[in-house]
Amino acid sequence: MNENPIINITATASFVEKESDVQKNRYIFAYTITITNKGKRVVQLLQRHWVLTNANGKVQEVHGEGVVGLTPTLQPNESFRYTSSALIESAVGTMQGYYTFIDHEGQTFDAPIERFTLSIPRTLH
Repeated sequence: MNENPIINITATASFVEKESDVQKNRYIFAYTITITNKGKRVVQLLQRHWVLTNANGKVQEVHGEGVVGLTPTLQPNESFRYTSSALIESAVGTMQGYYTFIDHEGQTFDAPIERFTLSIPRTLH
């Protein structure tokens, strides 16, 4: 059996004030994800699954094909970076989830995306 693919995922997020409407509890955050294939097999990202939780405990789940309209293929040691956005109804929240990949042998697997924080500036210390 081949080694398990090793996918490294990092995330950064920032508040998009000009697109948000605080009076209407519409907080937009841009997030940038970097996906790096640290394994020895070629892999392709097929699907995403996100769980967004706002400060009030409201949970939204997002499922979909690919990311930003793409299903990137990553060679060993190759990275893919994209930026997208999320809308929540509070000044602070979190995102986490996983990507589903397939390798060149047709095996699918999930790569977890660790929880990261969405927060307007000067809200969290």
